[in-house]
Amino acid sequence: MIKHRLIPKLLLKQSRFLKNKIVLVTSIKFEDHIEIGDPVSQAKIYQDQMADELLFLDIDASLNDKNSLMLELIKNAATEIFMPLTVGGGVKSIEDFRSLLSNGADKISINTAAIDNPGLINEASRIFGAQCVVAGIDVRMDPNGKYVVYKKCGKIKTDLDPATWAVECAKRGAGEILLTSIERDGSRIGLDHKLIKQVADAVTIPVIASGGCGLAEHFVDGFIKGKADAISAGTYFCFKDENPMQVRSQIKSAGIPIRIFT
Repeated sequence: MIKHRLIPKLLLKQSRFLKNKIVLVTSIKFEDHIEIGDPVSQAKIYQDQMADELLFLDIDASLNDKNSLMLELIKNAATEIFMPLTVGGGVKSIEDFRSLLSNGADKISINTAAIDNPGLINEASRIFGAQCVVAGIDVRMDPNGKYVVYKKCGKIKTDLDPATWAVECAKRGAGEILLTSIERDGSRIGLDHKLIKQVADAVTIPVIASGGCGLAEHFVDGFIKGKADAISAGTYFCFKDENPMQVRSQIKSAGIPIRIFT
C-alpha cells in the first residue's frame, strides 16, 4: 500500500531587512509575508523531525528574474538535507530545470511557465522524467462559486478549471500535482476538501494538497475527505508546537497509511 506523505513547505523571499539574503517567510492568502528566519536551518529541523520531503518555493521569482542567491541556497540545503527536495518559483525553461537539478533539487515545480507554455511540461518530462516534474496549481473561488486557476503568485486570473488543467498537466507528463487554495493559505481553518477531491478524482498521479492546515485533524481530513496523496504545510509547522512526527502519529491513529519512524 502506498504511504501518504507529509511535506513541510518553505516559502522563500528576498529579505526586507538583510541585503542579498533569502529568508523563510509565511503568508496569508499569498500576501502579508512575515519573515521567520534561515530556511536551511529550518529545513534541518524538519529533517530531524522525520518529514518525508521538503518543498522550497521562491515566491519572488515568478514576479522577478531569478538570481544566483536561490541556486546557492538550494546547493547549501542539498549538502545538509538528505531527503527529496522539490524546488519551485520562476522556472521558465529547460535550462532552469537543469540548473536546479544539478544544484541539488530532486523535483521541480512549475506553475506560471506551465500555463504560458504547456509544452515545457512535455519537454521536461521527456528529458528528466515525469518524477522530476511537479505541476503547481494555485486556485481561487470566483463569486459564482467556480474554482479558477491563477498564475504569477495568485496575481493573474486565468480561464482554466483546476481539475481540467490538472488532467492536461498529467497527460503532458507531470508526475505530481501541487494544489494550493489561495484563499485558505495561512488561514489555519482547514484544507478545501471539495477542491482537493475534484482534482484527485480527475487524475491518476499523486496530488499534494496545500493551504489551510491549522490542526492535526485537518491533515486527517485532507487525506480522508480530500483524497490527497500528500499534504504540504508551511504556517502550521512554523508556528505550532506540534511537529511532523506528532502529526504523523495522529494520522496513523486515524487509520491512514503513513510511514512511522522509530
